[in-house]
Amino acid sequence: MEFEEIKELIELFSHSDLDRLDIKREGFEFKLVRRRGESYQESPVLSAGGPPTAAGYVDSNPTLALEETDEHLQYVTSPIVGTYYSAPNPKAEAFVKVGSHVSVGQTLCIVEAMKLMNEIQSDVSGEVVSCFVENAQPIEYGQRLFAIKSVG
Repeated sequence: MEFEEIKELIELFSHSDLDRLDIKREGFEFKLVRRRGESYQESPVLSAGGPPTAAGYVDSNPTLALEETDEHLQYVTSPIVGTYYSAPNPKAEAFVKVGSHVSVGQTLCIVEAMKLMNEIQSDVSGEVVSCFVENAQPIEYGQRLFAIKSVG
């Protein structure tokens, strides 16, 4: 994508009613996001090559600083951009909650992306000590979803 094309897209986006514009091509990602009272901060990302990033994401969990000192703490992050769901349907119990004990391969949540429901599974056995997102919240690639204190 040429620089002039990018400038034109930014100009069109600024005059549109769109809240988000994502363009992905091989080795290139272009993302524009208009902030309108979102619960997290996100800035437009322009990257050429490498995996997409969650630039500007601010994790506001006040207990995070204490948890990061624990060597047995593992973080589960989102492998894709999408919408986080804590349960398989609105009337069902959440897959896990803070205090739940999980094992490797256990489903922790669902991330919906482009009408596909993607089950996110645990890579570690242990206890869920934090959940960083709320049900039906939009999430970014690499955003922390859970902190799990591993056993053993």
